[in-house]
Amino acid sequence: MSEASRAAAERAGATSRGTVLVTGGAGYVGSHACKALAAAGYRPVAYDSLFRGHRWAVRWGPLEVGDITDRARLEAAMAAHRPVAVLHFAALAYVGESVADPGLYWRTNLGGTVAVLDAMRAQGTRAIVFSSSCTTYGMPDRVPIDEDHPQRPISPYGWSKFTAEQAIRDYGAAHGIGWAILRYFNAAGADPDGETGWDHDPETRLVPLALRATDPAFPLSVLGTDYPTPDGTCVRDFVHVSDLATAHVAALDRLLAGRASAAVNLGTGTGHSVRQVIAAAERVTGRPVHARTAPRRSGDPPSLVADVRRAGAVLDWLPEHSEIDRIVADAWRWMTEGLPRARQRR
Repeated sequence: MSEASRAAAERAGATSRGTVLVTGGAGYVGSHACKALAAAGYRPVAYDSLFRGHRWAVRWGPLEVGDITDRARLEAAMAAHRPVAVLHFAALAYVGESVADPGLYWRTNLGGTVAVLDAMRAQGTRAIVFSSSCTTYGMPDRVPIDEDHPQRPISPYGWSKFTAEQAIRDYGAAHGIGWAILRYFNAAGADPDGETGWDHDPETRLVPLALRATDPAFPLSVLGTDYPTPDGTCVRDFVHVSDLATAHVAALDRLLAGRASAAVNLGTGTGHSVRQVIAAAERVTGRPVHARTAPRRSGDPPSLVADVRRAGAVLDWLPEHSEIDRIVADAWRWMTEGLPRARQRR
């Protein structure tokens, strides 16, 4: 832990603005959110089954090991720590896996959200920030995509997020729970200090795959080169994971100040194609990316880019680390330095 992070954690423990239960706090985005919470003066408590999270990623507060669908375990953790709010990241997030095993996704993503809400209601916790996804929009009618765009998911994963959103709205209306639904686009990068990052198996995200493809043994498959985009490859809105973390803290602050519930997109408003990400990886590493063309993947929209005006207006949030070369550089540093160290701490 860096001196700055250690000092932030000590400040949070000494003069905490309150405890926050972070479901999925041992995961990729959740661990970055725990760091941001500690820096903002909160005490993060990570609640994670460690099924796909990692004990080494819990560095800014205690860990409660438990399954997200286990309401009794959730209630026990809340009773022990008395959180002022929940940041809810715990979910499964592989689209292909959701198609192959939809029941797993419904039980975990929707059932887990309902368990969290029931535990919150039982323990009197009245604010939740939910990690949602642009997949709830499905195939977009227009780009950039604003929050009023119709939500038409096309995968069980997307549907599980969409229905979890609705459950949160319904519990909010019935039981006085304030909520923020944050639909983010392509999370990328890693902690600039190298203190946390990802460790995914399998890896499906473009930036790590492009960086891995600097090794000719692991070529990158470019899935489709005939899309109606400037260079024929898919365009996505990449947002730095540390920027996502600060947005969650901003949403939490807003709810605890008594502001109205809201659904907000998190992105940059700028898209980058697969070929542009490859070019960034080559600039950052100074190595060629070994790529090969492959057929389109069914259901991939040509372009997914966020309209981010509401995030600025509602959360007073703008991404600070999300320039594409910065994202790729932080990811490369994590892959080559941070991740090997983290795996030694297992």
